[in-house]
Amino acid sequence: MPAKILIIAGDAAESLEVLYPYQRLLEEGYEVHLAAPERRKLQFVVHDFVEGFDTYTEKPGYTWPADLAFAEVDPEQYVALVIPGGRAPEYLRNNPEVQRIVRHFFAGDKPVAQICHGPLITAATGSLAGRRSAAYPALQPDVTVAGGEFVDSEAVVDGVLVSARAWPDHPAWMRAFIDLLRAKAPLA
Repeated sequence: MPAKILIIAGDAAESLEVLYPYQRLLEEGYEVHLAAPERRKLQFVVHDFVEGFDTYTEKPGYTWPADLAFAEVDPEQYVALVIPGGRAPEYLRNNPEVQRIVRHFFAGDKPVAQICHGPLITAATGSLAGRRSAAYPALQPDVTVAGGEFVDSEAVVDGVLVSARAWPDHPAWMRAFIDLLRAKAPLA
């Protein structure tokens, strides 16, 4: 039975930041589950960068079914966690079940990948304190207030945490995360 990886998401998660790691980790041979506030089809979004706009734009993205509700997640069954960005982290960070799940991975020294607005969740759990992390650049103050060091880079590795700024960083982010998985959570 392959090792399992958990992705946490909700409505308004960034489509590419959920589906790229989902498919890449399946390709690598891991079993991947998507957890959300409840078992149902989620509505993801597409954030894009348009010339002349001061910030990203948002459009409806893919829909995707959640495999589990957060309350059903037994984090002991998973070797790693992925926290995508988009707008979902701004409300998921307040969910006590999400906090329980995220704290488990950091307490157990298990690999965690976060991208874009994902650090809002790790910040809310106290897990960014003393760590270096990339994030969407507008989150620099959030990372700093949470006791972390913001790093403007495509793939930042700090112990078990691998972070990136946004979906353009996918190749470097996933490469670094898979290297960490091979070292800490090998398939065989």
